[in-house]
Amino acid sequence: MKKLGLIGGTGPESTVIYYDRVLRGIQEATGTDVVAPLTIENLSYLEVFEYMGAGDLAGLTTYLLGGIRSLADAGCDLAAMTAFTTHAVFDRVAADSPIPLVSAVDATVRASAAYETVALLGTEFTMTSTFVSAPIEATGTRCVTPNAEEISYIQRKLTEEIEKGVIRRETIDGVAAIVERLAAEEGAQLAILGCTELPPLFDGVDLAIPKLDTIDAHVADLVTAVT
Repeated sequence: MKKLGLIGGTGPESTVIYYDRVLRGIQEATGTDVVAPLTIENLSYLEVFEYMGAGDLAGLTTYLLGGIRSLADAGCDLAAMTAFTTHAVFDRVAADSPIPLVSAVDATVRASAAYETVALLGTEFTMTSTFVSAPIEATGTRCVTPNAEEISYIQRKLTEEIEKGVIRRETIDGVAAIVERLAAEEGAQLAILGCTELPPLFDGVDLAIPKLDTIDAHVADLVTAVT
C-alpha cells in the first residue's frame, strides 16, 4: 500500500473530513481494519486567501510546494490538496512536485460530465476563475456560477463562519436559495460543492437539485491510487 500525504489546514474542517473518509475508504476497499499510512502537512487557508487576494499565484505555488516537499520527505508516495482553491495552481505545483499529485478537479469533472448544466459554488476565487469551469465545459457541460452579490455573500460566510467550523441555519438557507435561483433561472441540474468546506454545511440537507460532494469524488480517486 502506498503512503498518502495530504495538504491540510486549507481549511481545517475539510482536513478532518478527508482524514476520516480516506481511512474508512481504504478499509472498505481492502476489506480490513488497516490503519493506512498517511501524513498531513498543515498549511493555512488564511495564507492561501492572502496569496489569491493579491493575485500572487507564484507565491501560492511556492507555499504549497514547500508543503508537498515536506510530505515527500516524510516518505509519502503521492499527495493531494484538501482545498479546491489551491487547485488554481495545481498544474504549476504538479510540474515541480517530487511526488505525483491527485487532482480534486479531475474527479469533479468526471462526476459532473453526465449533466447538461451544473452550478459551481466555492470560494470567490474558484467561482470567478476558470480552473474548474473550463475543464467542465470542455466535456460539453455548461457551468454557471452565482452573480457578484451572491459570490460576495458566499465568500463572506466561508471566511467568517464555515472555515471556523460555525454552521448557521440562516447561512444554509441563504446558500440554498442561491442554488434554487440557479436551478430556476439558469437550468442548473447539479450543485457542485466546489469548496471542501461546503459539504458540512449541507450535511443532511436537501437542495433544489442534487449536490456533488467533491470530497467524496476526490477520496474515491485517492483510495484507488493508494490501494
